[in-house]
Amino acid sequence: MQIDLHGDISGLLSAHPQSPLLSLHHPEEVDPWFPTMNRRQSVNHLMKAARTDQSRLLQQTICYHRDTNWSFSVSWGYSVHIYENIYPKSILQKPIETFRPWVLTAVSPLFVFNTRVRTGDPCKTPHVFFFKSVKSAADGNQVLTTYGRAGPRRLPACLLSGNHSANRISRIRVFSSATKLTAAHKRECCDVVLSDEKNIAEIRYRDCVKDEVIA
Repeated sequence: MQIDLHGDISGLLSAHPQSPLLSLHHPEEVDPWFPTMNRRQSVNHLMKAARTDQSRLLQQTICYHRDTNWSFSVSWGYSVHIYENIYPKSILQKPIETFRPWVLTAVSPLFVFNTRVRTGDPCKTPHVFFFKSVKSAADGNQVLTTYGRAGPRRLPACLLSGNHSANRISRIRVFSSATKLTAAHKRECCDVVLSDEKNIAEIRYRDCVKDEVIA
């Protein structure tokens, strides 16, 4: 992937296709990848995840918590989004337009890929969490990455899906296999567990089962 965009590219980095990350070009032309860091700090921070598991870096995995009607979109080593509604993966795989085109005078279509426009709709606007840390899990067979809330969403709960607000979630733990992904095994699925600690959600990666919808 080559970045030829301006501004905040978090929308693109949060919906990177499930294929190996090739390169990030022109970092000096975009905002820092992590909002609380400068550009150099952002690069170094992302590389912490890359050094642990480059095969999963920025790879998007999507799963659902049916009791709350929440959708979770994980960009491994970068971000997690929680949507207070169930959306098909074909929708969540489209990046949110947080960024601007490289040619600022460009006319529609502005991008060579499909996107989603930013909106103030509480059902369509995600709660955003950014990568904080990575380490081996206690069993040695998994990798634990943690993600912290970027800030308050400042929107009411989504009424259409049952008024289940995700405002209380402040931290997300993601458990993935310590085994690196290969070309023959690019696609993973996941399950969501709401921790007994009411402000934490846990996401556990697993192999997709037969006939599981992954598109």
